[in-house]
Amino acid sequence: MNAVVVAVIVMLVLSVLRINVVFSLAIGAIVGGLIAGMSLSDTLEAFIGGLGDGAEVALSYAMLGGLAVAISKTGISELLVASILKLVKRKGDSQKSGLMKALIFIVLLLMAISSQNIIPIHIAFIPLLIPPIIKILNMLQIDRRLIACILAFGLITPYMSLPFGFGLVYQGIVADNISAAGLEITRHDVYGPMLIPAIGMVFGLVIAFFVFRKPRQYEDINVESELIVQVNKKNIIATIIALITTVIIQIPAIVPLASGQMFLGALTGVFILYITGAIKWKEADSVLTDGMRLMAFIGMVMIASSGFAAVVTATGDVEGLVATAKTILGDNKALAVLIMLLIGFFIDMGIGSSFATIPIIASIFVPIAESFGLSAAAIIALIGTAGALGDAGSPASDSTLGPTAGLNVDGQHDHIRDTCIPTLLIFNIPLLVSGWLAIMFFS
Repeated sequence: MNAVVVAVIVMLVLSVLRINVVFSLAIGAIVGGLIAGMSLSDTLEAFIGGLGDGAEVALSYAMLGGLAVAISKTGISELLVASILKLVKRKGDSQKSGLMKALIFIVLLLMAISSQNIIPIHIAFIPLLIPPIIKILNMLQIDRRLIACILAFGLITPYMSLPFGFGLVYQGIVADNISAAGLEITRHDVYGPMLIPAIGMVFGLVIAFFVFRKPRQYEDINVESELIVQVNKKNIIATIIALITTVIIQIPAIVPLASGQMFLGALTGVFILYITGAIKWKEADSVLTDGMRLMAFIGMVMIASSGFAAVVTATGDVEGLVATAKTILGDNKALAVLIMLLIGFFIDMGIGSSFATIPIIASIFVPIAESFGLSAAAIIALIGTAGALGDAGSPASDSTLGPTAGLNVDGQHDHIRDTCIPTLLIFNIPLLVSGWLAIMFFS
């Protein structure tokens, strides 16, 4: 049996059985390596050797967590939530107030989108914003599965389609790995072809609003999330400057770095908050510690997923999986594209990271795609979509772990049943269809 298939199945089964995701990744990697005929020593060496590939991302996440906590200390997130609370009290005589629901949906969607590109703090905003509004969600009887879908959409679609923040990183990885596979492209070439697959994500979000539109009751459990709003104009200005600087540093034309833009941007943003007095120097250690603690689990999952990816690559069975598919398909380009997208989905479901999936599939898919006569734009859409498929729904993805961390603050939102399964079905089917259509259109 193919070792990659076995490794991913083991990882997914253990995750469904509620085994810690990091342990599930490690065990899945070991089983996959042994199935491929590797010794235990070689498997562990590959796994440990691959851990370093996730270090930069994990460190960047930790610094972004520090930035998120620093921003929260200025009172802006509390001010936003307090504003929502005031509107609810003013307009919310009815628990089914359409206006209040629309306001919450819009705020969460904009926050999730901006967390990827404009204010690249990724999922760090979720534990700060979601727990204080849990009572509001309960009062309005909003199905939390819909909130999970809204957050997943905002966490995934921007990096797929917009060349800023995490989008800059993702599209850079796509461009670098396609070029390394023999097809020379630039980061700027990725933006256009990925807009069509992103339409599938939009369609999925519309479906989510329809599927989870009915009221759902939750037990009103008291959650410690008191809001103490202390905001002054100086802090607001300092925060705006910090956020603008964080974004500017990530623009290659201004700061031409090969890597580390996210880390440097977050570090600079935190430093500005300190020197302007928005955050006190004596709070520096506690703020950074809290931020790192906030993102520690996600960072560990990212590091472990890099080790998993290294073992999967070392088995050599990814090539066998694709080669078998090509033998079966012959000259059927449309079916070949579909199979490659499904393989990308399967790998991403196991790894839980679109960013880590790209290096695994690019070196194999690019030569096969060229043999079928696909254009550069079609290949970009293929690699970009195949990498993104499975991010929504994977138990190991931060796009599912983040929403669960916020929505399960009172123990009434299950990671698998309420986040992974809904987002898996809602987004991956339309993304698969739109991605396939984009590839065939550009081919």
